[in-house]
Amino acid sequence: MKNYKGKTVWITGASSGIGAELARQFAEEGARVLISSHEAEELEGVRKALEPVSKEVHTVLFNLGNPDEVLATAQKVLEQFGRVDVLMNNGGISTRAEAIETTIEMDRKIMEIDYFAGVILTKALIPKMIENGYGHIGVTSSISGKFGWPLRSAYAAAKHALFGFYKSLWAENRHRGIRVTIFSPGRVRTNISYHALLKDGKEHGKMDPGLDKGIAPATCARKMIRAMKRNRKDVLIGRAELIMVWIHKYCKPLYHRMVNRVPVN
Repeated sequence: MKNYKGKTVWITGASSGIGAELARQFAEEGARVLISSHEAEELEGVRKALEPVSKEVHTVLFNLGNPDEVLATAQKVLEQFGRVDVLMNNGGISTRAEAIETTIEMDRKIMEIDYFAGVILTKALIPKMIENGYGHIGVTSSISGKFGWPLRSAYAAAKHALFGFYKSLWAENRHRGIRVTIFSPGRVRTNISYHALLKDGKEHGKMDPGLDKGIAPATCARKMIRAMKRNRKDVLIGRAELIMVWIHKYCKPLYHRMVNRVPVN
C-alpha cells in the first residue's frame, strides 16, 4: 500500500504520545481519522492541532476500562462512519509495582484496558472488514510483551496476551483480507510512566530516566505506519534496548543476571 488516502483509521490512546503522532501522520496521508481517549480536553486539542492538516479528524470519546462503553462506541462508530479500514489498538496503561503488592483489582484493570478493550473493538469491527475484503489491525504491544521485567507484572502479562490473540486472529483470517501488525516499542518519550499505576493505585507521576532517553513518538509512529504498508507482522521499534529481546531469546543466563541487578525497592 502506497498511502492511506480515503481509508478510515481509528486510533485509541490518541490524546498524546504515539497515538497523537499516528493521527497526524495518517491525516497527512489523506485518511479519515478517528481519534479516541477518555481525556476530552486533550483529545480536542489534538483535533484542533490537526485542522490545518485535515478536516477529516473526528473525536470519539470513551473509556477503554469500561467494556460496555467500548462495545457501544464501536457500534456507534460503524453506524456513523459505515466502516473502519484500519484499527490502531494503541491505548494502554502501565504499572510500577511488585506482583505481590498489586491487587487483583489492579491486575484486572490493566488487562481490561491493555488487552480486553482492543479485543472488544476488534471483534466488533472485523465482520465489516471481512465483508469489505480488507482490514488492518495495528496493535501496540511492548518489548515487555517479549519477556518479564520487575515492577511490570500486570503490564507484561497484558502485552504477552496480545501476541496470543492477534497472531491467532491473523492465522484464522489472513485469507479474508485481514492484516495484523503487532508493534513492540522499547523506549519512547511518552507520558506512559507518568500515568503508570503504583501499588496503591495512584499514578507514578514522573518520567522514567530510560524513557526520557527514548525515541520521539513521531519517529515511532513513522516506523509503525511504514511497517504496516509493508504488511509486516511483528515489529520491534527502538534503539539499543531492543537487544534485550534477543538476549532473552538466545542467552537466558545473561538475561537472568541482568534482571538480578534491577532494584525493586
